[in-house]
Amino acid sequence: MNATLDRLGRFSAGHPWRALALWAAVLTAVIGLAATLGGPAQENWNIPDARAQKGIEQLREHLPAAGNASAQVVVHDADGTTLDEGTLAALGDDLAGMDHVLTVSPPRMSADGDTALVTVGYDVPVTDRDLMGKLGPLEDAVAPYRDAGLQVELGGELPGTAAAPMEGRGEMIGIIAALVILLLMFRSVVAAGLPVAVAVAGLGMGLTGVTVLCGLMDVSPTAPTVAAMVGLGVGIDYALLMLTRILEHVRAGEDFVDAAAHAATTAGRSVVLAGTTVLVSLLGLKLSGIPTLEAFGFTTAVAVVAVMFTALLLVPAVGSLLRKRLQPRAVRRGRVQKPQGVRAERWARRIAGRPVPYLLAAASVMLVLAAPVLDMRTWPQSGGDGIGDTTTRRAFDLVSSEIGAGANAPLQVVVDLQQAGQQGVATVTRTLEARDDVATVTPPVVSPDGEIAVVTAESAYADNDPRSAELVRDLRTEVPDGVEVTGNLALFTDIADLLDDRLWLVIGFVVLISVVLLTMMFRSIAVPLKAAVMNLLSVGAAYGVLTAVFQWGWGLELLGIDHSRPVSSWLPILMFTILFGLSMDYEVFLLSRVKEDYDRTRDPHGSVARGLASTSRVITAAAAIMVMVFLGFVTEMDALIRMLGFGMGVAILLDATIVRMVLVPATMSLLGHWNWWLPGWLDRVLPRLDPEGHVHVAPGAHLPGREPELEPVG
Repeated sequence: MNATLDRLGRFSAGHPWRALALWAAVLTAVIGLAATLGGPAQENWNIPDARAQKGIEQLREHLPAAGNASAQVVVHDADGTTLDEGTLAALGDDLAGMDHVLTVSPPRMSADGDTALVTVGYDVPVTDRDLMGKLGPLEDAVAPYRDAGLQVELGGELPGTAAAPMEGRGEMIGIIAALVILLLMFRSVVAAGLPVAVAVAGLGMGLTGVTVLCGLMDVSPTAPTVAAMVGLGVGIDYALLMLTRILEHVRAGEDFVDAAAHAATTAGRSVVLAGTTVLVSLLGLKLSGIPTLEAFGFTTAVAVVAVMFTALLLVPAVGSLLRKRLQPRAVRRGRVQKPQGVRAERWARRIAGRPVPYLLAAASVMLVLAAPVLDMRTWPQSGGDGIGDTTTRRAFDLVSSEIGAGANAPLQVVVDLQQAGQQGVATVTRTLEARDDVATVTPPVVSPDGEIAVVTAESAYADNDPRSAELVRDLRTEVPDGVEVTGNLALFTDIADLLDDRLWLVIGFVVLISVVLLTMMFRSIAVPLKAAVMNLLSVGAAYGVLTAVFQWGWGLELLGIDHSRPVSSWLPILMFTILFGLSMDYEVFLLSRVKEDYDRTRDPHGSVARGLASTSRVITAAAAIMVMVFLGFVTEMDALIRMLGFGMGVAILLDATIVRMVLVPATMSLLGHWNWWLPGWLDRVLPRLDPEGHVHVAPGAHLPGREPELEPVG
């Protein structure tokens, strides 16, 4: 790899216009693939491993209007006047005239008559391109009744797909914040703008590649947003690391081309290996069993590969073209720059002098922050969790207050008449009517082909209330064979349970593969295990903060959210795979310099201090940029994106401060030479992935448990 990266660095810096042309050619090829194979994003909400999916398939086959997309139209008279029957009948006719509509239910009236709930059933799933995210037909149908003075709100499944469109504010906030931070770091507008420009270019290539992916598989419309969030952050980080190392070698007196080649074989190698750990982590989403999450993993991986390639190729090229303007004006005028990292080195030596108190204090802080995770409860989504004054949130609140909280997400109990017969229908009805946590039960509806009967029931509680999920689980133990409990409430219960179970499988896979990769990189047992524990601490603390803020409501109003809610079921597994990879980025950046210094000096304490000193500035800037990129997405209306941005911003902040600046130097100081111990037999078996290339070893020094390495002759 070193030879390849050396040639790439020399080519890009020595022939910048050719490098730019090569990048443009790759981009053109990706655009061509997007035009040929690409397509729009397409959600896939089928969950093969969810028990409710069987009931949904039965409904789609035998009673399509009950098994496909639905929408709720809530009509309310703000003056408290009883709604006119003729008006509601006309509204039903208008709704029935829309494309794909199979059924429009009779109006369900509130006790005081001023509110009506009308349910619309469609002939295709909500993920169909004709429906998903498109409220136009519904808005047109209800417009005359709003003009007449009635409050008409849209809720339920279909409107929920269009309630919170992405507005792109997160990306802009992240870019502006990155420019400010880099300007403060480099004191050069050109140097500050280069990593951002390279990252944006790489992200553009990546998102174009996501379009190709959309033509090959179902990709959630939200997935490109997550890919943009991660791609922009790591793209700036990778470009910043490359540029910083190039400038370091230039200041040491190297020619720019030599500096770029040297940086490519050191920082560039770290970028490749750090990016590989991110990709490995994202592969863990394949184990979730949820097609939507798998799509998140693939789209984000495409973005990471694109920004990694762009950083390696364009940073030396663009830097070569602008080399005279990369340095601060003071340096260009001949002033001597102050040494960098002096404070960080002093800090590391202070920790090395008393590692135990620092270790205990930092670990205690992380564990306290992680403690709320023991109370974390997850739920996929709820109409009541909408952010801001949206029609779906108003519809949910009206239904809850006027008709009943359970009416927002009714249960559908499907009876296979060939297997359970009419006796099964009677048993189901009796079981539902006997439960105190069931608010209403409707008479059975038999499909036209006589194959199934459906009994609809509503929980006495909101869909995201834990008692509603318990209702689903209890019913499944009470109903006879040939009966399936389904509907959105049952499906959400299955998703929550499935992701809770699969989270541990994903964690085990990602940690194991990451530990193996780091062992190959750093030829050590302690370093990979320590890195895994530290990263788990970061993620655990982020989970704890998320629970305290969103579920307990601590400081929630500062995020513009008016009530607490469970943590999204999608979040823990998605956050873990992304954060574990990103944390490994910083681990690779820091430990690469520590290992490089240690291999030269065999000084276990000094190498940590010098490694921290040489990377503290770039890691701090990179982390600050990443935090601002993620927190920028807190401004979006989508609840999942807002929660994800906040959680990841908190995690990176903790990782770059408490973990990287305290826990890592403290533990490495305690371990000393044992940081780099590897059994001889394992050293011979493992492939080599040295993150910084070959480094000359101090004569006569050797690691515990390993034979001394010899200096190469000549």
